[in-house]
Amino acid sequence: MMLMLIRLFFLVLKWMLFFMIQIAVDLLEQLKLMENEVIATIGPQSSGIAHIIAHVANELHVPLLSFGATDPTLSSLQFPYFVRTTHSDYFQMYAIADIVDFCRWRQVIAIYVDDDYGRNGISILGDALAKKRGKISYKAALSPGATKNDISILLNSVNLMESRVFVVHVNPDYGLNVFSIAKNLGMMTSGYVWIATDWLPSKLDSMDPVDTNTLKLLQGVVALRHHTPDTNLKKSFFSRLKNVNGTATTSFNSYALYAYDSVWLAAYALDAFLKEGGNISFSSDPKLIDTKGSMLHLSSLRVFNGGPDFLPTLLRVNFTGLSGQIQFNGDKNLIRPSYDILNIGESGFRRVGYWSNYSGLSVLAPEILYKRPPNSSISNQKLFNVLWPGETIATPRGWVFPNNGKPLRIAVPYRISYLEFLSKDKNPPGVRGYCIDVFEAAINLLPYPVPRQYILFGDGKRNPDYSQLVNQVALKNFDAAVGDVTIVPNRTRILDFTQPFMESGLVVVVPVKEIKSSPWAFLKPFTAQMWCVTGAFFLFVGAVVWILEHRHNPEFRGPPKKQIMTIFWFTFSTMFFSHRENTVSGLGRFVLIIWLFVVLIINSSYTASLTSILTVQQLSSQIEGIDSLISGNQPIGIQDGSFARRYLIDELNIQPSRIVSLRDPKVYEDALTRGPNGGGVMAIVDELPYIELFMSSANCKFRTVGNVFTKSGWGFGFQRDSPLAIDMSTAILQLSENGDLQKIHDKWLSRQSCGAKVDDTDSNELSLKSFWGLFLICGIACLIALITFFVRVFCQYMKFIPESEMESDQENPSPRPRKTFRSSRSFKDLIVFVDKREREIKDILRQKSKKRRRDQSLDDQFNSPT
Repeated sequence: MMLMLIRLFFLVLKWMLFFMIQIAVDLLEQLKLMENEVIATIGPQSSGIAHIIAHVANELHVPLLSFGATDPTLSSLQFPYFVRTTHSDYFQMYAIADIVDFCRWRQVIAIYVDDDYGRNGISILGDALAKKRGKISYKAALSPGATKNDISILLNSVNLMESRVFVVHVNPDYGLNVFSIAKNLGMMTSGYVWIATDWLPSKLDSMDPVDTNTLKLLQGVVALRHHTPDTNLKKSFFSRLKNVNGTATTSFNSYALYAYDSVWLAAYALDAFLKEGGNISFSSDPKLIDTKGSMLHLSSLRVFNGGPDFLPTLLRVNFTGLSGQIQFNGDKNLIRPSYDILNIGESGFRRVGYWSNYSGLSVLAPEILYKRPPNSSISNQKLFNVLWPGETIATPRGWVFPNNGKPLRIAVPYRISYLEFLSKDKNPPGVRGYCIDVFEAAINLLPYPVPRQYILFGDGKRNPDYSQLVNQVALKNFDAAVGDVTIVPNRTRILDFTQPFMESGLVVVVPVKEIKSSPWAFLKPFTAQMWCVTGAFFLFVGAVVWILEHRHNPEFRGPPKKQIMTIFWFTFSTMFFSHRENTVSGLGRFVLIIWLFVVLIINSSYTASLTSILTVQQLSSQIEGIDSLISGNQPIGIQDGSFARRYLIDELNIQPSRIVSLRDPKVYEDALTRGPNGGGVMAIVDELPYIELFMSSANCKFRTVGNVFTKSGWGFGFQRDSPLAIDMSTAILQLSENGDLQKIHDKWLSRQSCGAKVDDTDSNELSLKSFWGLFLICGIACLIALITFFVRVFCQYMKFIPESEMESDQENPSPRPRKTFRSSRSFKDLIVFVDKREREIKDILRQKSKKRRRDQSLDDQFNSPT
């Protein structure tokens, strides 16, 4: 052990010395260059060197134009004279995060070089993935001078882990060695995902031509490259280069184009600076003093006096270069960062899409999207098909079970009650029940094997605390929790749950008892108001039918006493459809048809309500639901270990002293039977699946009251960001669709149904609210019939009265006043007229009509000339 530590110490020391020597050499070269009087510096290519040189540039007021330092921490706030002429890795890491999210992966392993360039880039990747609910599951660092043996050890270790998505962010010097060793380890096959940053395309673009074996080695790798538009300027440049060299030059990577544009940027800025009257002068900095034996010659460095004016001029330059638009935003970054997304195959690169911070992933070039409104919605993210390692176009799952010989550790509640859901079993796998069958059925639907081990949680003497079980999974003492685990908000904050496989919710259970029928039970179907209105309408309709039939039907005529009896008899006999009187008039039949329909509805409703009342069970307590339970002070029973305790205390503010923990259904029954006065409980609050089993086993002596006052369900809980949660949710939905979930339910939980609620007697009483529409229709029909009847009678009377008054005047020719006499007599005559039979009225009017025609004929003969 000590020997291994010593070797490790010397290995780290060797790496540190190598890194420090390399930095010192590069730094000396840069400082030697800056000993001359310079107004701008182009370079360096390394982010590590750029960190040091940027401090010197700040002190000398010399803008540092870097086309290769992509470290995101090289910010304009810390280094105001640092001008990045390429795009920061900040944008590249967000592009990778979008690719990971697009493929629905949640975890990646980052393989990176352990320097400023690697560490800071991967740090940004972690932030970008976190915004997409992803994460870096493991950061595998390689030293800048890593050997093949170092790489092999690292890849062997990450190959034992769960994630199969690898992001490679290393130096081009030994980057290809990572893939070469990965291929030897069998890590470039189907199921693996390799995403490389822009170092890989830059390396391959610099190779002329790319070796076929290298392309075979990289088959299926996805890489990002700075997007440089195919402009005429770019084509013209390569054409001129071809004419100069005599051969086509294809060994330019994107950094070479940015370097070319950096030179032109400095030239344009200097030209503008001089045209604006800028002065180029230098002075010494007294703070830069040489020390004895130093090789840096700091005293020879000169401060550019025009630097504070030249820097803004540089940042205002705007032109189109080989790499695209060269223009800086307020953060001193190039505008419109974008990348090509490449898929490497045996025949070379294949572009599968683009990424830009304008619209995210797209199959259209960024310069086309810039002409449209920005749209980075999920539905707008698109890529062409990728040929992954193993030459498959199916998107890899991105994870496997860790290849460390350990099965999935599944915690199962060790219950002592309701064993239909979960119980210990002597046979493998050691547990049984409804929840286990559902979990096993879902596991069998997954397209990959899941090694698993069930571990009982609890002492077997009482039901375990489910909140502690969930916390143990969150603390990674278990990989999952399988059982009757309720999905509640505080648990979803620390675990990922599957789709619920059982609906649940808290309900209130109270005892019920049979009651004897009351002698006045026949009055209970209707409320008092309903009885009064119904009786009034019986009399009203009877009176209306009598009025309409009195002139036509001899059965409705006779002495007053007989007519009153007829009204009552006819009215109430319609209740049983046994009225013997026939209706003759059309209006009477119209009213009677509508009334019989109303009576039919009332009779049917009365019969149904009375039947329900005579067979109903009533509560033995005054608890009607959770509200009445909260307002009281009686003890409340809950299941031992249930989340109901915390819910009643925290959410409903019930005193803890009122809550009584009960172990099993037998204790439930005993506590409810004894009641609060006998040392029991007033009601029990528990989850619906348990209560359904309890009521069935208790021969339906208890009932639930009120509504389910929490809507939840049971699910399987996994550690945060576990990909199994998503796959298991899909499997549970498949079980539900194909009917297997119901079959498992019927196997374990098929019991006698007691109903979900208790019917209260008061709820069976029918009020006027349910029938006022019928009474309104019947009342309107009666009024229409009465109005029609009286209008017709009045018209007949008006035809009848003139001749009656004329005859009376002829018999009494005296001229005395008769106004009062006529009015009283007219009303009396009207009553007499209405009381007459319709046939008599028609005969009188017919005779008067004949007499009128005869008199008119005699008058015509008398007045005619002889």
